[in-house]
Amino acid sequence: MKKTLYVCHTYYHVYISMLKEFAKDSKEQGYATVYLSTMSTDFENFGDRLKESGYFENVVRYDEKSPDSFKDLEKYKVPEKSFIKALVNRIIYTKKLGRFEEKYIPENLKKYDEINVFCDSDPIGYYLNYKHIHYHAIEDGLNTLRSCDAARFDNSPHFGIKTFLSKYLNLIFVQNGYGKYCLDMEVNDNSVLEYPCPYRIELSRELLYKRLTNEEKELLLRVFVRKRESIREILENKKGKTVVILTEPLCKDLKMREKLFGDLIQKYSEQNYNVILKQHPRDMLDYSICFPDVPCIDRTVPMEMLDFFGLNIFDKVVSIFTELDNIHFAKEKERLGRDFMDSYEDKSIHTVKFESKR
Repeated sequence: MKKTLYVCHTYYHVYISMLKEFAKDSKEQGYATVYLSTMSTDFENFGDRLKESGYFENVVRYDEKSPDSFKDLEKYKVPEKSFIKALVNRIIYTKKLGRFEEKYIPENLKKYDEINVFCDSDPIGYYLNYKHIHYHAIEDGLNTLRSCDAARFDNSPHFGIKTFLSKYLNLIFVQNGYGKYCLDMEVNDNSVLEYPCPYRIELSRELLYKRLTNEEKELLLRVFVRKRESIREILENKKGKTVVILTEPLCKDLKMREKLFGDLIQKYSEQNYNVILKQHPRDMLDYSICFPDVPCIDRTVPMEMLDFFGLNIFDKVVSIFTELDNIHFAKEKERLGRDFMDSYEDKSIHTVKFESKR
């Protein structure tokens, strides 16, 4: 049977991996391995619950190292006025990062028939291209590329030249489908993306969700919700109008992040909403200390899983940048966007401009 690997960096990545596995023919299920990268997410004991589900053949902790872990790379990241000098530095950086990452890879990845990588801009993408191992890239979050096509943003100007050097010569590495050994880039909805890419394929998350059976939903809840009774308690105790505010790991200054969400709590409380927070998986701010009187849904629970508790169970859901297209647990959706964030951080941080489209 075909052996499949999913390299996951967040709880959401694991959630999508499970939806993709559920959609397979029953004869093809049970042969997948999940890598839980600890580089950006503390999965705590989640791996144990995932393994106990019995659905995956292996669940492996992957101690992926950030590029900042390798001091020898710093000199190759210094900005250069000369395009040629900058390009030479990047060629060296690309090869060295792939080589440095090698000793942290848990096993020989060539044994897998299919490798799926969320966030191939992370070192795993550099490693796979360094070792000439083919893989499929998967969109980091729901319609992530609509907000910012990171491949273009990170490689502007001279985007066309850089993608040629990546896709055809493998001299540098460009993420999101443009790596030489990246077979394709899976996205939720091609129609919402501003810039075309010949290497993208579409797989609707909504279709994956709609085909779930009650048994599969129950399994997902057992794996992801470590305190299911706390969510049910929140649902049972909510009174009047309720709004769910989705936190995000915005503002490196945690005091500013606390102020941001404190302002939102105050705003909607003044509109007579009962406020509930849904913590982002990578948001490590302790909201139980910051706002002890505000119920908070655990960060290990993908927001889409709130749909399992019923349609329109909340009156409103509010996010800053998180896409809300495919959720059904709230009657009204409000996405605040960059203009809102300009009040808390310098405007240039939220203004994405590309000097070259291709």
